[in-house]
Amino acid sequence: MRFAYTNIISTNWKLLVDFYVKTFECKVVPPIRKQSGSWLDKATGLKNAKLEGAHLLLPGYGENGPTLEIYQYGNIESQNPVSPNKRGFGHIAFEVESVELVLETLEKYGGRSSGEITKRIIDGVGEITFVYARDPEGNLIELQSWK
Repeated sequence: MRFAYTNIISTNWKLLVDFYVKTFECKVVPPIRKQSGSWLDKATGLKNAKLEGAHLLLPGYGENGPTLEIYQYGNIESQNPVSPNKRGFGHIAFEVESVELVLETLEKYGGRSSGEITKRIIDGVGEITFVYARDPEGNLIELQSWK
């Protein structure tokens, strides 16, 4: 068994893919997915499901590493951004060399900080510098660096 991918449903998959490529050096894994049909309806429990999007190879892994799947359905239900303490999937995290520099890059490409950069010593582990941020569609991301 192995972990395969995490999915984000987007209102504009091309713009969100561009954000993750530019901010986190992810790489698009061809082909671009365009999927629909009774098989998709059956698997998702939706009627007339149509989606389009891409898989992104995450940094720090080889060509067979886990991916971030960014899809856009033909019919999207809107929602408010999720707060960090809501039940369910909370956020994705990237370990980076410099939280400050990646946060600047994230903001340059349409993301925003959701908290303040914080440092904390974790006994037996080391010192973490981290902050919660949001991508352009409001999804939570943790940026972290360890010493």
